[in-house]
Amino acid sequence: MPHAPAATRTPTPAPPRPPASAGWFPQLLLRLHFLAGLFVGPFILVAALSGAVYAVAPSIERVVYAHELTAPESATTLPLADQVSAAEQYVERHHPGDTVTEVRPAPASGTTTRVMFTEEGLAESTTRAVFVDPGTAEVRGDLPVYGTSGSMPFRTWVSTVHRSLLLGDVGRLYSETAASWLGIVSLAGIALWATRIRRARRKRELVVPDTRARGYRRTFSWHAATGVWVLLGALFLSATGITWSHFAGDNVTAVRSALSWQAPAVDTALGSEPTANGATSGEHAGHHGGATPTAAAAEVTPDQFDTVLAAARGADIDAAELRIHVPTAADQAWRVEESKQTWPVAMDAVAVDPRDAHVVSTVRWDDYPVMAKAAKLGVNTHMGVLFGLPNQIVLVLAALGIAAMVVFGYVMWWQRRPTGARVGRAPAAGALARTPGWGLVTVGLVAATIGVLLPTVGVTLLGFLLVDAVVVTVGAARRR
Repeated sequence: MPHAPAATRTPTPAPPRPPASAGWFPQLLLRLHFLAGLFVGPFILVAALSGAVYAVAPSIERVVYAHELTAPESATTLPLADQVSAAEQYVERHHPGDTVTEVRPAPASGTTTRVMFTEEGLAESTTRAVFVDPGTAEVRGDLPVYGTSGSMPFRTWVSTVHRSLLLGDVGRLYSETAASWLGIVSLAGIALWATRIRRARRKRELVVPDTRARGYRRTFSWHAATGVWVLLGALFLSATGITWSHFAGDNVTAVRSALSWQAPAVDTALGSEPTANGATSGEHAGHHGGATPTAAAAEVTPDQFDTVLAAARGADIDAAELRIHVPTAADQAWRVEESKQTWPVAMDAVAVDPRDAHVVSTVRWDDYPVMAKAAKLGVNTHMGVLFGLPNQIVLVLAALGIAAMVVFGYVMWWQRRPTGARVGRAPAAGALARTPGWGLVTVGLVAATIGVLLPTVGVTLLGFLLVDAVVVTVGAARRR
C-alpha cells in the first residue's frame, strides 16, 4: 500500500514589502529627528539654559561688579595719561611684569576706564583689566576679562559652560555637534509638523498646546506647538553659534574669505619716516598686526594715549565706546576702534602714526561687505547686545522654549515605553530599505554636502544611517 506523502509545514509568508515610495521620507525624518535629538538633547538643554543666563549676564555683571564698573559722578575727567599712569603703578605693585595692551576710556559719566594688560599665565584671549576712576585716577580693582567683549569672570564662566560644558576640547566637539544638529533637528521637526497638520482633524493643537489631552498626546501637543513658535530662533541660534565652532567655524571662515565677505581692517604698517601730510614713506610692509620679525618693540608712554585719541576724534571717531590698541612693534600704528555694539552700531576704525599724530588708514562701517555686516549683527544679536533689553528677553524666551522642547521630547520617549519597560520605544527603523533609488541618491548627496560644511554632522549622520541599516538587517535575520 503506497504511503501517503508526509505532511509538510507551510512556511509563514513574510509580510509584504511596502512600496518603495510609501511614506519613506517622513519615516526617515522621524528616525533622524529622534536619534539626533536623543544624542544631542543633553547638551542642547545645557546650552539653552546657560544661553538664557548668558543673555542677561551683562545686567548681572553690573550688579556683581558694580564697584569695578562704576565710579562717583564727576564734573571733570582727567587725561588718559594720568589714568594709565595710575594703572601702571598699581600693576607694578600687584602684578609686576604685565604690559599695557589696550585702553577703553570710560564711555559715560559714572563709569570707569579699563586699562588692559597682558599677563603670563592667563588663559587664551584673556587679559587683566585695571578699572580706574576717570575723575580721580583711583584704581577701583582689577579682574581678568575675556575676549573683545571684555566679559567679566561670571559671564566668562557661563560662556565656557555654554560652549564646552567645562570639558575642554571634548566638550567643544560635542558642542559643535549639538549646535550643528539643532538646526537640522528643527527643520526635520517642522517638516514632520507639516505632514501631520495636513492630516490632522484638529489642526489647532499643533499650533496651540491642547490642554485637554492627556498622556503622550498632551506632551506631543506641547512639543509640536512649542517647536513652531521657537523654530526661527532655533535656526538663528544654530547658524550664528556655528561660527564659534572649530571645524564648521573654520569652513565658514574659509567661505567668507573666498567670497571676500570678511570685515576690513585698518592698515597699521608704517614706513621709516612720516611725511608732512601724515603719510609714510616706503611701501607698506603688511596689514593689521603685520610687524616684521626684526621690528623693534614699540616705545609706549602714557601721554601718547591722549595724542592718539585726539587724532582719532579729529577723524570722526566719535562714539563713546572706544578701544585704543597699543602697537607691539615700532613700525606699527596705533589703532582706535569704535566698539558700540548696540543698534545703531558704531564700528569705524583708524590707524594713527604716533610720530606725528596723523591718521594713516581708515575703515568705516559703510566699507564692510553686506555679509560681513550681517555676520557682525548676527553675532551681536546672538550675544543679546544688539537691541539691549528686548533682545535679551527674546533670547531668554527662545532658549527656554528650546529647553522645554528637549524635555518634552524625552518625556514623549518615556511615555512611549512598552508596559514594564524602563525606556521608551524608538520610531521604527528601516526607512532606507523603503527608499526608492532616486531617494537614496538624493539623501546621499545631501548628506555629503552637509558633511563637508558641517563635519561633525556628516560623521554622526553616517552613524545614524548605519544604525538604521544594521537594525533592519538584524531584525530581518531574526524573523527568518
